[in-house]
Amino acid sequence: MPTLHIALPQLLRHMNHCIFKNLVNITLLFMMSLCGITSGGVFAADYATVLMYHRFGEDRYPSTNIHIEQFEAHLNMLDNGDYTIWPLGKVVDHLQKGLDLPDKTVAITIDDAYLSVFIEARPRLNARNFPYTVFVATQPVDRGHGGYMSWDQIRILQDEGVQIGSQTRTHPHMHEISMTEAKDELEVSNKRFLEEIGQRPKLFAYPFGEYNLDVIELVKQAGFDAAFGQNSGIAHGYHGFFELPRFAMNEQYGTIDRLLLAVDGLPLKVDQIVPEDVVLNEENNPPNYGFTLAPEIANDRQLRCFNSAYGKLEVNILGPRAEIRLPGPLEQGRARINCTMPGGDGRWRWFGRQFLIP
Repeated sequence: MPTLHIALPQLLRHMNHCIFKNLVNITLLFMMSLCGITSGGVFAADYATVLMYHRFGEDRYPSTNIHIEQFEAHLNMLDNGDYTIWPLGKVVDHLQKGLDLPDKTVAITIDDAYLSVFIEARPRLNARNFPYTVFVATQPVDRGHGGYMSWDQIRILQDEGVQIGSQTRTHPHMHEISMTEAKDELEVSNKRFLEEIGQRPKLFAYPFGEYNLDVIELVKQAGFDAAFGQNSGIAHGYHGFFELPRFAMNEQYGTIDRLLLAVDGLPLKVDQIVPEDVVLNEENNPPNYGFTLAPEIANDRQLRCFNSAYGKLEVNILGPRAEIRLPGPLEQGRARINCTMPGGDGRWRWFGRQFLIP
């Protein structure tokens, strides 16, 4: 066996180099952990973008429809970009347990179980192995309404790994019905899900994205893990898991630029929101709207808020508290206030809230 001859100065230099190299590696790993970067180079995130669709290629319903060409462009962009498509249930589970998600995680959801989901969306999503969730209102399916999927088709989706969520029995405006009726909507639909697909959904989507504080409490009592509205924003759970946002995609708001803004978005984390209830009345319309910024963004003064009727709104920030003032009342129906803040690298933080005015 040959003998290895290394001079003492050379050996010391070699040892010093190894020690320095190891110290550098340890330091880099420590700094990466502080920044939320894993050894695989993936940013460890605590948020995800949730997309919402309804109809596919049903041009008679432009407010809820997405053109097939638009949808295919969305899927191509998600497939070819630096995005991770996760099932919605997995996203919620990670957020609730405080587990890291990949940066730019996206979940795809579809409301109302229209037949075009099965005919148009299903083959395109399956071709890319994209997971998705379908929220179902049970009565239209039970009655065999034209344009809706059947229970047999919903069972096929479930067998293929699609998560089935609940959207009540009749898809009502839940804040406009009595709490007894709202409770019945949840109980009857849960029973029908058990009978038809063998399990009760764990995720809920408010019909029309509408709810009030009483409805939220009923949804919690019904045993759901989380609930989703139709207000824009990045899902993170900082303010809880029963008013989670989704970006609605349709013919008008389904451009690639808007999709990029959504899937590249960052969370604008707030809590202590007032008014707490999104249903307004004559006494609090316009609302004295405000919230407290999360500590990591509390010193940022670049918050901007907008409403479609009034445009850019007055924003006053005192410490971590932001107060937004409107020049007049919100119009009857649904009204949204969207707030954004630069997040670096051309990305934007999002927080949206939908108000209901009887």
